[in-house]
Amino acid sequence: MARKFLYFVAILVGLIIAALLVLRIWSKELTEFTFVPRGSFEQLPPLAANAYDDPAMWISRPGIADDPSRYLPEGARADMPGKAWVFFIHPSSYLARDRWNGPIDDRDSHMRAQLFVQGMASAFNGSSAIWVPRYRQAAFGSFLVDRPESRQALAIAYADVAQAFDAFVKQVPADAPIVLAGHSQGSLHLLRLVKEKVKGTALEKRIVAIYAVGWPVSPQHDLSAMGVSACKGPDQAGCLLSWLSFAEPADSAVMLNAYHASVGLDGKPRGTEAVVCTNPLNGGAAPDAPAQANLGTMVPSPDLKSGKIVAQAVGARCDAKTGLLMLGNGPDMGPYVLPGNNYHVYDYPLFWTDVRADVARREAAWVAARSK
Repeated sequence: MARKFLYFVAILVGLIIAALLVLRIWSKELTEFTFVPRGSFEQLPPLAANAYDDPAMWISRPGIADDPSRYLPEGARADMPGKAWVFFIHPSSYLARDRWNGPIDDRDSHMRAQLFVQGMASAFNGSSAIWVPRYRQAAFGSFLVDRPESRQALAIAYADVAQAFDAFVKQVPADAPIVLAGHSQGSLHLLRLVKEKVKGTALEKRIVAIYAVGWPVSPQHDLSAMGVSACKGPDQAGCLLSWLSFAEPADSAVMLNAYHASVGLDGKPRGTEAVVCTNPLNGGAAPDAPAQANLGTMVPSPDLKSGKIVAQAVGARCDAKTGLLMLGNGPDMGPYVLPGNNYHVYDYPLFWTDVRADVARREAAWVAARSK
């Protein structure tokens, strides 16, 4: 499983790099022709009401054999599981151009999603249970344009995620704490999920933390609509963490321009404010943290056949102007860093052990608060 994970991450990132290079070099028209889904948008019917009762609709959940979220890289310690139940939304894995939403039964997309789960959601496997749904995600190319079809595709994807979350909540013991997490497209859906399914409900008091990683979050226009605050320390429960990893010099203009032109969860323009940045090395206690504070990065081996934990591999600094998480010169994670020194694919692996420890601390804080 570890070999397949790293091989397919290499293939996926290579395709993404090619897409981003085209964005830089060729015209907008050629880019859209090459990568954006062709044809008209297909309005898909809702999934069956009991769709997520089927274990086959989940990449990870208790009882699944060879669960990719249970992957442990070399050097990682298999801790006793905590009490929290984790709901993780995986990032985009559908790269084809034949439709705006990836089919649930698309083999290539499903394999890539499994590999992302193994590399990202595995950071949460010190918890009691991890649930990761399959869903009809918006195609990768839908994020390259601002069209009605893109928004419609995201609406279908979110509806599936929301339905999966309802099924997850029915399975969680009534006294169990909950961790919500995602990456990239997964984090985009997670923000809306918190606003519509958690805020103002009994679930609010059961949230250990929200890890909305790899997607920009507005302090003013997103957090307020979600009813949560950004984490300001490692022992705080019920708060949100988010970061976007870049080495220096960073070229983030395309991403930030799109973010600044977008509308927040409150329906208002986000403007030029910095995005939420939580330093994963200290849980948001300070903007800067040295490499010595890094408990362990999951680094791929040169042959891409395995991964191992390397302590003190990289420090991190939240940039005050943009909110990006800056890595300095950047660690050697292999040849798949995206243009602009964007370490997007490695947002979780860079701080794999720190995320694991962060979850445990916040769960302990949640349990302590409940016992008072």
